[in-house]
Formats: sequence, C-alpha cells, structure tokens
Amino acid sequence: MIFDKYHTRNGFWDEMALSEGTIRPHYESIFRQLNTIHLDVLNKKEEIAKKLFMNQGITFTVYSDNEGIERIFPFDIIPRIITANDWDFLEKGIAQRLKALNFFLKDIYHYQNIIKDGVIPANLIVSCPHYNREVFGIQVPYDIYVHIAGIDLVRDSDGTYYVLEDNLRTPSGVSYMLENRDVTKRIFPELMNEYNVRKVSDYPILLHNILVSLAPKQIQNPTIVLLTPGIFNSAYYEHTFLARYMGIELVEGRDLLVDNHKVYMKTTHGLKQVDVIYRRVDDEFLDPLVFRPDSLLGVPGLVSAYRKGNVAIVNAMGNGVADDKAVYAYVPEMIKYYLNEEPLLKNVPTYRMEIPEEREFTFQNIQKMVVKKTNESGGYGMLMGESASEEEIEKFKAAILKEPRSYIAQPTVKISTVPCYIDGKLVPRHIDLRPYALCGPEGVKLVAGGLTRVALKENSLVVNSSQGGGSKDTWVID
Repeated sequence: MIFDKYHTRNGFWDEMALSEGTIRPHYESIFRQLNTIHLDVLNKKEEIAKKLFMNQGITFTVYSDNEGIERIFPFDIIPRIITANDWDFLEKGIAQRLKALNFFLKDIYHYQNIIKDGVIPANLIVSCPHYNREVFGIQVPYDIYVHIAGIDLVRDSDGTYYVLEDNLRTPSGVSYMLENRDVTKRIFPELMNEYNVRKVSDYPILLHNILVSLAPKQIQNPTIVLLTPGIFNSAYYEHTFLARYMGIELVEGRDLLVDNHKVYMKTTHGLKQVDVIYRRVDDEFLDPLVFRPDSLLGVPGLVSAYRKGNVAIVNAMGNGVADDKAVYAYVPEMIKYYLNEEPLLKNVPTYRMEIPEEREFTFQNIQKMVVKKTNESGGYGMLMGESASEEEIEKFKAAILKEPRSYIAQPTVKISTVPCYIDGKLVPRHIDLRPYALCGPEGVKLVAGGLTRVALKENSLVVNSSQGGGSKDTWVID
C-alpha cells in the first residue's frame, strides 16, 4: 500500500501525517481510499492528468530559459486538504489585511497621514519604484485599489500560518487553480463524491460581477476588456482563459485608443467605448505618454481617461507600492493604524537592508536567511542562505551594500510538506498556498482553497513554477 511507505521530513509540519503512521483526522478518509488504489491505476491517472493538461494547453513560460519555449504546468495528482476551521481563519485574516491595504493605498495617494503620523518612513515610500506620483489624487470607484489579490501563505514547523507576500498588481495562477480542480474531478470522481469539497468554479462569475460594478456609467452591460501584453507573456494562457470564461474581449494595446479622454476599442463595426479594463500589463507599460515612452503594450492617453473617471482600471494603477517587500514589513502596523485591530495573520519577520543594524544582523546570520530583492517576483533575485555557495553569498552582500533599499532578508521558514506522487512513490514536498481574494463594493470574497504550489525538487523550499515548481488541487472540506 502506497501510503505505508510515506516518510515525513523531520522538523517540518506535514499536512497529512502527524508522524510516521499517524494520520491527521481530516486526511483519514482519503488516506484509506488512496491506499486501496493499485500503483498501476495511480500511474494511469497521472498519465491521464498529463494528457488533459497537454490537450488544454495549460502552459507557462520561463523567461530565463534560453530555449524560450512554453512548458506544461506540472501537476501533482494528490490533493491538498484544508479544514473548514483553518480556512475560515485564513479568510478572515486575508479580508482584514486587504481592508487595511486598501485604506493604505487611498491614504498614500491622497492625504499621507500614515507618513505624517510617523508609522511608515517617508523615504521608504518615495524610494519605492512602484510608487507612481502620476496617479496621485485620482479618485477610484468605491475607494477600492486592490480588486484582485493573491496572498502567499506558508505554514511553519509548529503549524502557524504566515503571510509571505502580498501580490496586489497582476497576481497570476488562478486559471491553474480552476484547471487543477477540473482535472481532479475527472481522475478522482469517487474521491470528490466522498468529500464535501467547497467549490472554486464561481471565481470567473465573482470577478465579472465586480468588474461590472466598477463601470463609471451605471449601465446594465458595460464594455469590459482584458488587456494583455500578448502571446509572449508568461501568463498569456491565463489571460485567454479568464477572458473566455467571463465572456469579455481579450485585447492588446493596439486594439484600444483614447479620444477626448475616453477609451475606445476598435471593432469591425467601428469604435466602441470601453468602461472597464482588467489589465494584465504592468503600470510602467500602460501609457507611453506618462510612463515608458518606448512601450508598445499600453495605450497613449490612458492615464488622462483614468484621471477623468471615464474608465475603471483593475487593479488600480500604483498598487505596487503596497506589495513592495520592504513595505510589506509594515502591514501589521497598517492594520493597527487604520482598523485599530490586532493582525490575525502574522508576517514573517523581515529585515530591511537599508537599516545598518538589521543589515549587520543579516550578514552575521545569512546562512539562516532568505534574501530577496524588494521588487522581484517568481523566485528571481533571491538567495537561499542555507544552500548558497560562499561565492553567491559574497555576490549578494556586495549587491546589498551597493543598493540596500532594494533588499530585505527573512529567516528561513521551515515550510510545510504534503504527500506528492512522484516517480511512482509517495514523497513529501514543500508547499505554499495562494488564495485569491476579490474586493468589490460588497466587501472581500474568496473562493475556497486557492492554488497550492509545490516545490517538486527534493528538499527544495522554492515553489515558484519558474524555479521548477508545480501545483496541486486544494480542497477545503466541511
């Protein structure tokens, strides 16, 4: 029986097993059922899953790959299970966090009281490359800046959840969450029937409803488009997926134009005014008249239309200041400042490298640290101290000394493991969790579960797909 040979990793929280041979209660049923499945059958299910992903074209692109080709997103067939109690706690914690972050963005682009009151240093904000003075003072519908958030969570060795990152600009991966569920239903229909698994399939409807609600003109059928950088973007598959499921147009910058501070889409029937843009293009490429003049991805004049209130943009421009990894360190203080509440979810302790004492502490303990560039993502610009060579460490130290504002350091979190089916064996692999939160006029809503990312390499703590990671279905069960 396959689970009988499963060995947990010492010193790490395992989502399924308390210890060798002792299974957590919420995994007992799936443990029993999977244990009855012969290896040949599991291998066949894995093969079917691969073919389904291949046929659906569920891909991503690794920018550092010299071959520059798309890859099938790796999928592990064993679902990860979260209890309803754990999920309810996470849901409340994420909603609290996003409420504070939206207050922060409104404040930082209008009044800056949080700076005047000495809660956050002014130089931290003005030195942030994603703090856009160009959108200062712009009124956004319902004062909502973060409409879509992907909050990365990890579980430490004692089972405590920590927020690792807030992704508030163009968080990706939600299409994989939906496809993972679809494939799991097809290969394990008997397991899905056994468990009362909360659904994730209503995500496109929830998102579409929020986009409709943001239209400047309160009309029944506003024109909504998804703005993509194009086929060479790593998340292009997701852009096409979401546009198709929401029934909205997928457009590139060349498909839009601005006239008299209004945005129009070129159609075979002439120009059609656009009310809402769900953009998957970064701020600096959105409007060549305001940001990068060499950008071919954006729309000249878009910021003027945005400032006039003639078009809503999701997520709002300028959000990057709130998910800068150095600003992340202050989110617990934001929650206390704006909401007068204690944070429900913890931050990972974060050391800012521009503070000499914190930098010195990091240098002395760097082999126990993870060093990150403040505005990189996807696992790029990162040093894992415990596995880095002396040469790599010295290279990072030099880079930190040259540009300390651009780096933070965090103690290495011993992130939890789950069983994964790899090469015909059940083995523990490290994971994180990215739930997707949607913010609209009616508050924050989450579909239950999110994307569980898996570090497929043995003992690796890096889960990013661009660094060899994969994913698995995430079940929240009642």
